[in-house]
Amino acid sequence: MAADLESKLQLVHRHIRPFPDFPKKGILFRDICPILKDPAALTAVIDLFEEHVRKNHQQVDLIVGIDARGFLFGPLLAQRLGVGFVLVRKKGKLPGTTVSVAYDLEYGKAEAEIQEDAVAPGQKILLIDDLLATGGTLHAACELMKKQQAEILGCLVVIELKELNGIDQLKSHAVFSLVQY
Repeated sequence: MAADLESKLQLVHRHIRPFPDFPKKGILFRDICPILKDPAALTAVIDLFEEHVRKNHQQVDLIVGIDARGFLFGPLLAQRLGVGFVLVRKKGKLPGTTVSVAYDLEYGKAEAEIQEDAVAPGQKILLIDDLLATGGTLHAACELMKKQQAEILGCLVVIELKELNGIDQLKSHAVFSLVQY
């Protein structure tokens, strides 16, 4: 069992491709596209998330995916768990009545939103994204869930960039990351 877990983690790690100086000089971009291209690597990601959730969160009502790469992993995990999936999007991308929250980026401000009826008060949710860097986007999504009076069980990410200390913005939430740099 532990060997299987380790082999899946190694498979995921091998499929994260570094790109130096992207999107600008001095940044080492971690690309998840090779994971998506390889069925075994993608299956390993979802297997690892599923195992973590089933072990640590006996009841989950919804998986909440963060725009846009949380949309790649979230529906697959939700389907495995037999629960619904909802979207947190950039402002102006969702129809109907929405609830939003503003947050700071390294280079400016942004807003994240969710459809008003997407999450009911008291629902147990897990947030999912590909990357935890500075933590701003994931923190904003957590604030949206608080506005909706959801119970946040935790956050799931494929990659955590530890040197950027994004975890500091999420201290009140459990964060599970598959790969840390």
